[in-house]
Amino acid sequence: MRPRDHELANQLEAGLLSFHKYKISLPGIIDSIARQTFIEQLLESIRRVKYVSVISQRRISNNATDPNNDLFDPLKAAILFRRQGNIDEAFWMIFMFIHFGKHSRGEWRYVREIYGRFGDGSRWDWVTTSTDPAGFREWLHYHQTQLKRPGISRGFGNHRKYESLDAYSPKGTGSAVESYINWIGPSKIHTDRFDTEYEKAAGNPQKTFDQLYNSMSCVTRFGRIARFEYLAMIGKLGLANIEPGSSYLKSSTGPIKGARMLFVGQGATTYPHSVLDGWLIELNNELNVGMQVLEDALCNWQKSPLQFKKFRG
Repeated sequence: MRPRDHELANQLEAGLLSFHKYKISLPGIIDSIARQTFIEQLLESIRRVKYVSVISQRRISNNATDPNNDLFDPLKAAILFRRQGNIDEAFWMIFMFIHFGKHSRGEWRYVREIYGRFGDGSRWDWVTTSTDPAGFREWLHYHQTQLKRPGISRGFGNHRKYESLDAYSPKGTGSAVESYINWIGPSKIHTDRFDTEYEKAAGNPQKTFDQLYNSMSCVTRFGRIARFEYLAMIGKLGLANIEPGSSYLKSSTGPIKGARMLFVGQGATTYPHSVLDGWLIELNNELNVGMQVLEDALCNWQKSPLQFKKFRG
């Protein structure tokens, strides 16, 4: 544990113990080692979530938006595009950031080579792609061999490792991109889509998040994790006034297992996700760390409940 984290760790432990004693029991962290491990995962998740707000305040090189430059980074590019008022491109960068993920060795190679069209002088930016999804599919199909060339590290990120670059299969990248374009709607303007849901939710950020989350079921290969992370990132970057009001445990694997371990104890294999979700909301009211932090920490803690290990998405 980092020295500067000790004060926050003590606050989190006091909150957990108080919640356990006076509200809902937490058998999963009665053991002090398990409790300290969970607290370290909370701290690690807090750092990951805060990273976005930290870099949002820093100076970022314009090279971060250039897929032909080694400094290219889709998250930093989204921040720069937002600063420049190119809001649709910022949204598009976040979609690319989530869909492809960061490979452990190849890093952003798929995003760079597709977005930058192998340096041909043009880009598959939002305007070009959204107005010509058929052309995008054709280009992607034609460049499959080049994208998958041997001898160079490549691949999707850890949470996306089962995705496909295929341009025409029902579950490939071509379908994911076109279904995302269709989800945004005929105007091709992201804020139109998000503002409509915000109005329907009467300006409630959590209800807006929930409506958008449910509506994204039509986006190919955007399951629970992708939808949650995409929308959470949109909120963190200030592109829309939204925030998760629950951890969306339904259909999850790691987070729901972690929640069962926390509230029911080791060995628990079933428990209603709606009940666990409600308890997590109450726990967040006590700890005030945010639902994304809780979801992430539970997912990682259940993998190694008695020894802290860093896990990357």
